[in-house]
Order: sequence, then structure tokens, then C-alpha cells
Amino acid sequence: MSKLERPFDEELKTLKEKLLEMAARAEEQIALAIRGLKDREEKLACQVLEREEAINLLDIDVDEMCLRLLALRQPMAADLRFITSAMKISSDLERIGDLAVNIAERTLDLLKSPQLKPLIDIPRMAQMAQDMVRDALNAFINGDDKLAKEVCERDDRVDQLNDQVFRELLTYMMQDAGTIPRAVDLILVGRHLERIADHATNIGEDVIYMVKGKTIKHHIEEGRATGLKTCAGGE
Repeated sequence: MSKLERPFDEELKTLKEKLLEMAARAEEQIALAIRGLKDREEKLACQVLEREEAINLLDIDVDEMCLRLLALRQPMAADLRFITSAMKISSDLERIGDLAVNIAERTLDLLKSPQLKPLIDIPRMAQMAQDMVRDALNAFINGDDKLAKEVCERDDRVDQLNDQVFRELLTYMMQDAGTIPRAVDLILVGRHLERIADHATNIGEDVIYMVKGKTIKHHIEEGRATGLKTCAGGE
């Protein structure tokens, strides 16, 4: 390895480490928010709010580092895809942190009233979303497009569980109007967890682009293939 390559490789390593730290903090925020909700612990919900800034600052650091690398190193091919993917992933992790804060805020609201029901599906959703975030980042760090694809495929399971949560809470609201404010807060928690899974899916899609140079967002490659077939006179 030449001397010119070594500083660049070291900078890429630092970038990976910052993203890993962001991911770890985002996972912890999800776990704290759901524990606060499940155990009805105001202190845990407040901790989520207090820790939000750390993720925001890391997001700024990652953005600045990526822009500096793009400007000064002028990376090509795989390195360029890695850096641009890192910028998008950082944004997704920052949004995941925001969604954990939203859950903590709903928890603080819910603590003002008696518990509506024991929570079973929402903690399951949270664990699935956490696992997706962790695996998506592992796929990014290791350049593992197969794991990234698997993360994307898990999103449907979270969506199905969210639909189940919504239907159950809707039943509560129809049977007793007094449950509506609490049920709505829990529906929003489910929605936030579903969005966290969506952001983990975004990360998985960015990993596939980074590794394979292939865009799978919105099934765009399939659309291109279909369009080309149509233009060629195929069925």
C-alpha cells in the first residue's frame, strides 16, 4: 500500500467507526424508549430525550467528513459509493433517533393515564426494528449485500405486525370512546416503529447499491427491465 493510500484508508475506517457509534446509540434509544413505555418508567423516557443531541452531533460529523473526503480525495468507483452511502445512512440513523424520541414523548403522554392494555406486539415490533438496524449496519461495514437484502425482506413482517396493532387498538376505540387518546398514542408508537424499520430498509438498499452498484429502491431496476422489454416489442 502506498503512503498516499494510507491516510485515506484511515479516514474511511474513522467514518465506519462513527457510523457504528451512531447505530449503537440509535439502537439504545429504541430500547430505552420501549422499556420506558412497557415498564411505565418516566426516567427512561426522559433519558431518550436527553440523549438525542449526541446522535445529531454524530450526524453532523459524518456529513462533514464525507464532504471533506469527496472534496479532497476525489474518490472513484467503490470508494465513492461507500462515501455517498455513508451520508445517506447517517441521515437514516439520525431519523431513527428522532423516531425514538417521538416514542418517548408518547410514553410521557401515556403515563398521565392508567395503562390501556398489556403491551405484547409493540415490544415485538421494537425488537424486530432494532435487529434490522443492527443487521443493516453490519451489512454496511462488512459489504454484505445478502444480509442487506434479508433486512429489506423483513420489513413486510413489521408492517404486518403494525397492521395487527392498529386493528386491535381500533377495536378498543370503537368499544369505549374514553380509550381513544391512549389508543391513538399507541397507534403512533406502532407507526414510529414501522418507520424505523423503513429506515433500516433504506440502509439495506444503500448497502446493495454500494456493493453491487445496483439500485433497488422503488424496484427501479425491475422497472427499467420491463420498460426496455416493452420498447423492444416484448410481452
